[in-house]
Formats: sequence, structure tokens, C-alpha cells
Amino acid sequence: MTSRISRMLAARLHAPGDLRTGTEPVPTTEPGDGRQLVRVTAVGICGSDLHWFAEGGIGDAQLGAPLVIGHEAAGVVVGGPRDGQRVAIDPAVPCGHCELCLAGHRNLCPTVGFLGHGATDGALRQYLTWPDHLLHPLPDTLSDADGAMLEPLGVGVHAVDLGHQRIGATVAVLGCGPIGLGLVQLARAAGATTVVAADPLPHRAEAAARFGADVVVPTDPAAFAAGVAAATGGRGVDVVYEAAGTDAAVALAVEAAMPGARVVLAGIPDTDHTVFPASIARRKGLTLVMVRRMKEVYPRSIALVERGLVDVRGLVSHTFDLAEAPKAFDVAHAREGLKVMITPADGEPGGNADEPGGAR
Repeated sequence: MTSRISRMLAARLHAPGDLRTGTEPVPTTEPGDGRQLVRVTAVGICGSDLHWFAEGGIGDAQLGAPLVIGHEAAGVVVGGPRDGQRVAIDPAVPCGHCELCLAGHRNLCPTVGFLGHGATDGALRQYLTWPDHLLHPLPDTLSDADGAMLEPLGVGVHAVDLGHQRIGATVAVLGCGPIGLGLVQLARAAGATTVVAADPLPHRAEAAARFGADVVVPTDPAAFAAGVAAATGGRGVDVVYEAAGTDAAVALAVEAAMPGARVVLAGIPDTDHTVFPASIARRKGLTLVMVRRMKEVYPRSIALVERGLVDVRGLVSHTFDLAEAPKAFDVAHAREGLKVMITPADGEPGGNADEPGGAR
């Protein structure tokens, strides 16, 4: 199948801000290795991708060699019994046999491989190979971009699991990028009676209201406290989901939480430290929970989108082809719009409709 096309386009990060597109060999699979060749059709730019792009890494994971980034992805299987099947790509490859994997915590596996992270090339290329069991079939009702959006939605699903949100809870979502807007919808789907949202960017605050937040409050601390008090009758919220990755957002989360509440930290900070007002958190007896990617949530995420309980399609505001990847990252880094999507299958080489890698 790939003999007709031996080269593909890929976008590699060579240094902070230095993303270059060029041609590379199409990867190959070996019989019996459990991997499939996938023609990549959609890749979303995530906040963690922006850390790699702007800073050359995340925490202690730093760029050591030019890396293909991107992990929110969907594609089409090429060859084998699944040939032509549209799939969402679960980007995490846990070992499957360590203590944490066996206990169901695949996201905490100490040797997990991850698409577009460390030494594992990611999805900003026309083809990749990936373990067969991590390729989830997409229903016909979901688009390729919808399939790519299942990864950030899955992070939100995992965050709601960690929040132990009860039916009838009051919830706050701080940071209304794509994960935060997913959390607004998930909180509602999980039975929240009141969802309060906040984001300093006006277009994201407006989107929060559009996607189901009951109240959108300012991020100025005094106005925020007043808005939360008015929305909750002065009691605060039962669960706070923080999806901004800033100390200011964590401080607002602590402010919004009622005594005994859970604060779920999903945002990734620019530095490797998070600071919050400890005295308030201590007096309230808060439980702070950290989100590490996700567990086995793709089937649930697919069902939520397929049944119309969560809208991921409306979160995609920009689409670029792979040759425009540097421009796409500039738009995403400027926090314009919501989700920026890249469509690798639309570029050259291998970008015409009658060859593998061509447009569907």
C-alpha cells in the first residue's frame, strides 16, 4: 500500500519557536509487532504542545533532538484487516504490566510512552505507526476533527472522575480553553445544577456561556468572589475544575471552593511550580487533586459525543494544512479562537485523493 508513496510531510520542532516542515520516509510496520500504519487526518494543537513549541519542553521533559509534536489525533488505518477504518488515536502507551498499570492507573505508568513527547514522535505528519489496540473506531457520525478532539475531552472526563462530582453539585470551571469548555459541558452532563465559569479572554468567556455555563464571572479577584457568592448563595462551589495553568487561576479556585470541596488541577503551568494561598485552602480543608492525562476513557468520550451530550465540533475555530503548521502554532500561541486543528492528509507529498495520504 505504501509502495506508491515512500515520502511524507512532517513538522519537526528543532528548538523553541523553530517548527519546520519537510519530507521524511513513511514509517513501516513489521509483521506481528501489533502496530498499524495510520494516515493522519486531523491533529489538534494542545496547551502542552504550546509548551513544547514556546519553551522546548514541559517540566523535566526537554527537547533533546528534533521532535514531531502533536498528540490529539485521528486517522485512517492503511493495510491489514482494518484497512480504511477511521480511528481516534489514544496517544499513551503504558507498559501494561507494572504495579500501577495492573491497578488500573495506566496514566501513571512510570515508563509510559506518549505521542509527541520525549523521544516519541507525534502526529504532525502524514503517516504514523501505532499499537492496534490504541486505535479506537470512529462512528460515522463523528468527523475526523471530532476524533482528534476526543483526547482533550478524555482529559476532562478523567478530571470529572477525580472531582467525585455528585448529582446536583455546584461547579466552577476556571480557564475556558478547549479542555475547560469540555469541562463546562461534562459538569452539566454529570448533573451539576449550577456551573460557574471564568476566563480573562472575552471570546473564551463568551464561549463558556454558549457551551452551557449558567454564570460567567470576571477574573478580577474581588469581582470573582462577588460573582461566585451571588451564584451560590454565599456557600461556594462543591467542585472546582482549574484548566488554566496559572497561579492566579489556582488562587481563584481556592477562593471559589466551599469548605470540604475538591479542587481539580488540570492546567499545566509555564514553570514547574504552582503557588496557591495555603492558609485559605487549609482552613477550608480542601482536597487538591492533580490531573495526569487520562485513564481508559475513550469509549465513554466517544459515546458522549455520539449521543450529543458534549459538542466538540463547535470548539474548532481554525483549520490549517500541515504545510501551514508554523502559522497554526502562532495562532494557537496567541490564544486566538478556541481549538486550532491541522489536517496532515491535505498536504504534499501524498496529498492527492487517489493515493494513500490523499484527501478523503
